[in-house]
Amino acid sequence: MTATNPPVDRAIGRTPPGPPRRQTPFLLAQLIRDRLSLVSSAAEQYGDAARIAIGPKTLYLFNHPDHAKHVLADNAANYTKGIGLLQAKKVLGDGLLTSEGELWRDQRRIIQPVFQAKRLAGQAEVVSQEATKLVDRLRATIGHGPVNILHELTELTLRVLGRTLLDADLSRYSSMGRSFEAVQDQAMFEMVSLNMVPTWVPLPKQLRFRKARKDLQGTVEDLVRYRDAHPTDGDDVLSRLIESTRGEADQRVGRRRMRDELITLMLAGHETTASTLGWSFVLAGQNPEVWQRLHQEAVEVLGDRPPRYEDLHKLTYTNMVLQEAIRLYPPVWILTRVARQADEIGGYHVPAGSDVLICPYVLHRHPGYWPNPERFDPERFGRDQVTNRPRYAYIPFGAGPRFCVGNNLGLLEATFVLALVARDLRLTKLPDHKVVAEPMLSLRLRGGLPVTVQAAR
Repeated sequence: MTATNPPVDRAIGRTPPGPPRRQTPFLLAQLIRDRLSLVSSAAEQYGDAARIAIGPKTLYLFNHPDHAKHVLADNAANYTKGIGLLQAKKVLGDGLLTSEGELWRDQRRIIQPVFQAKRLAGQAEVVSQEATKLVDRLRATIGHGPVNILHELTELTLRVLGRTLLDADLSRYSSMGRSFEAVQDQAMFEMVSLNMVPTWVPLPKQLRFRKARKDLQGTVEDLVRYRDAHPTDGDDVLSRLIESTRGEADQRVGRRRMRDELITLMLAGHETTASTLGWSFVLAGQNPEVWQRLHQEAVEVLGDRPPRYEDLHKLTYTNMVLQEAIRLYPPVWILTRVARQADEIGGYHVPAGSDVLICPYVLHRHPGYWPNPERFDPERFGRDQVTNRPRYAYIPFGAGPRFCVGNNLGLLEATFVLALVARDLRLTKLPDHKVVAEPMLSLRLRGGLPVTVQAAR
């Protein structure tokens, strides 16, 4: 990319540098094939602010902790959800991930109590049980060839989500994981095609999406029917959402809102944790000394028993490994916003209606805050290291009002699973399998993660 020197308007701030519009074909190809390279190279060449013009779209990428703080927290009211998430609305509707304003605040108020610390502590046993079952399933594969650990993790996280948040058994819906993959594929396709291909066009990808949307909507309707017939004490998300819609003047509107929220919760609630664990296994597996320390800590803290809630803060090195894994591969790799009104970020002018990007994947590699940023080093999250970094240099769960509501449950689940697997087993990636990051709505492992399983030694 070659930098341009746009004119400076000193009354409203400078225009960020960026590649000239004649590079649109190259940039569009990057957007389609290598989105991580697009944002990484822009930050590398143009610094903490870059203006990327791609056809009719102009993207403003900001890559400094102060910029993230401004957009996500200090002036969050000026920014609505942006590119990618707008496309996801076709299946997620107005769920918590995509909704705005008063609707979003009402949804957050309904769901927030389910994630409170007291309730979370009560769900730790469920997480421990499911993590133990995962280890048992993996142990049964020893000597029987490779297993796709990412598939196992997806199934695990869906079961945990069902039991802890919905008080429901999601294992009955075997196609749910594939349906969510089709949803993400469609959202990314619409983003890179700039919404120019209607969903009714019978492309294979779009046909899969339409079937997935129908299947997910049917799953939610089935869950609601079951809960209506088998009411609980009302402490779970499903019961709370059903109760919140009883007062709707138009019951169809209430049912649609409840469906949107449940689909969003199931997607976000399982995908991010499965991705976090997948990358943790990759990175720890590439560093035998890290895996050995994980194993030793799990043996010392847990002995031969399952983990309990009070163990969460004793598994300090396990937590450091997870934090470093999501530094390098944050499940929410990019945060997209649209400016309601013109703004100034770090001295740069942002016109009203602009697409603004805060990219944790790039920010977490900022050499000004992360020495040797590409190196996997859990010691970065030792207590003395954490206190010396700006708060907004590390935002794997977002920041400000839209900080991820389920982050504590996700970290509890990931900690228990990583500790139990490292205590009892050793996972080895197949030598010929190339690990590739796939930036969809979350940062996935393309093609899964085939591993062989051995007993810990």
